[in-house]
Amino acid sequence: MSTDKTSDDADESEELDDSVREKLEHEAERAAEQFDEGIVELLAWILDTETRARIYVYLRQNPNSTSDEIAEGTGLYPSTVREALAALHEEGKVQRGKRTASGAGNNPYEYTAMAPSELVGECVDEIQEELNTVFNLDSHLGVCSIDEEEPVRITVRDADDEPGDPGE
Repeated sequence: MSTDKTSDDADESEELDDSVREKLEHEAERAAEQFDEGIVELLAWILDTETRARIYVYLRQNPNSTSDEIAEGTGLYPSTVREALAALHEEGKVQRGKRTASGAGNNPYEYTAMAPSELVGECVDEIQEELNTVFNLDSHLGVCSIDEEEPVRITVRDADDEPGDPGE
């Protein structure tokens, strides 16, 4: 009888462990999805569309991917992926090169996304330019003159830079 009780206790403990493990795994997956969605939303603002943001995230996780691999990995239509990749490549946000030795004689392009630090640098340059245009609006309209043409300067430092070191 004590053997049966010990066995039952062990089974219950295992079931409880499995239940807790499943809940933890589910919560971890949900947290990762929410994090990914937050990143995609932020990148959609920087890259203009959610489609381009999803492609960028996929390429950061899977460099040297073909358009078909990206379409499969993101769930986007292949034609949508190819169109977005062409625009991202033209803007310099992704690089492309021929895949070597694909076996079938067809060497498709493979793509790699620029580093996030470079993407932020480009974004900051654009924002700075737009802010300076607004700041100097009266001067452009001839309402008044402003001595300084670029009063707004945004500096981005790498994590390695010391506080106070100017960024490039």
